[in-house]
Amino acid sequence: MQYSQLGSSDISVSRVCLGSMTWGVQNTQHDADEQIAYALDRGVNFIDTAEMYAVPPSPDTYGKTEEIIGNWVARNSQKRKDIVIATKIAGNGLSWIRDGGDITRQAVIDAVDQSLKRLQTDYIDLYQLHWPNRRTPHFARQWPGMLKFTEVDAKQHTADMLDILEGLDACVKAGKIKHCGLSDDTPWGISQFLNLAKEHNLPKMVSIQNEFSLAHAKDWPYLIEQCVHEDIAYLPWSPLAAGLLTGKYLNGARPEGSRWTFMQRNGIFRDTPQSQKATKEYVELAHEHNITPAQLALAWCNQVDGVTSSIIGATTMAQLKEDIDAFELTLSDDVLLAIDTIFRNNPMPY
Repeated sequence: MQYSQLGSSDISVSRVCLGSMTWGVQNTQHDADEQIAYALDRGVNFIDTAEMYAVPPSPDTYGKTEEIIGNWVARNSQKRKDIVIATKIAGNGLSWIRDGGDITRQAVIDAVDQSLKRLQTDYIDLYQLHWPNRRTPHFARQWPGMLKFTEVDAKQHTADMLDILEGLDACVKAGKIKHCGLSDDTPWGISQFLNLAKEHNLPKMVSIQNEFSLAHAKDWPYLIEQCVHEDIAYLPWSPLAAGLLTGKYLNGARPEGSRWTFMQRNGIFRDTPQSQKATKEYVELAHEHNITPAQLALAWCNQVDGVTSSIIGATTMAQLKEDIDAFELTLSDDVLLAIDTIFRNNPMPY
């Protein structure tokens, strides 16, 4: 296993980050324990979760994933120091989480305490904002006409960011969190948080996790360039495009128990004629070179300049083993050239 520095923090993380959002719906406590044990044995030291999980999100599943991880921590307290636990505060819009309200200073303080209780730990290594209070070009909103930036009250959002940073600062000073990060944000959001932190001597954001894959690479090059030069770890989530790039959803297939058979995860915006075409070409290329389509996509993501650690999620042990194996692959120049050709012909299939 290879490791990278988590941005400007003092933390070294594995190039594989173990995602956990299926734990509590598609996966049981036993499944999670098995996945964690295997991942640790392979050198993975980085686990990502969120207060909102498990998914699909609902009042019944809220907090379940953190509780599952907490149960593992309680039984393996001697290993706590060896793992990096990242979790996230949910943004606005979910009525069962703080009445759907914005992230605020007090919301951060309260949410951190609740996450610590569920995780059964004294501190959180990386605490992230799951999505901004403002609407951003994520979750397929990157097309012109879907957002009106001129209608955003930038001064108010900047004031809100300062309020949030003050809440994070209180938690850092209390020893409850070590470092802070973003998720589903933009270069403007990154810049505002960095400037405010510097101006007011508040915690610097050390990472950002955004969706990034062969099927959805809108962060390249502009956001990733900023991450590199500002020493912010870039953490791709959904590097398999929610399973699309494995090829298992080609031609309308929906394998029993797969993510796309669950409400809200049933393809959503990812299942388009363009994404089907691109996926078919990537699958054929992988087979030509005797690797799996998932490994092709993950190995490609791992070698993108600026990527720190890719967040993977698996519902079976076979998937987990296949995924982690991908990070031991070095794609040849010929394969990378072939991928580049497909990518250029299908730059944003959904």
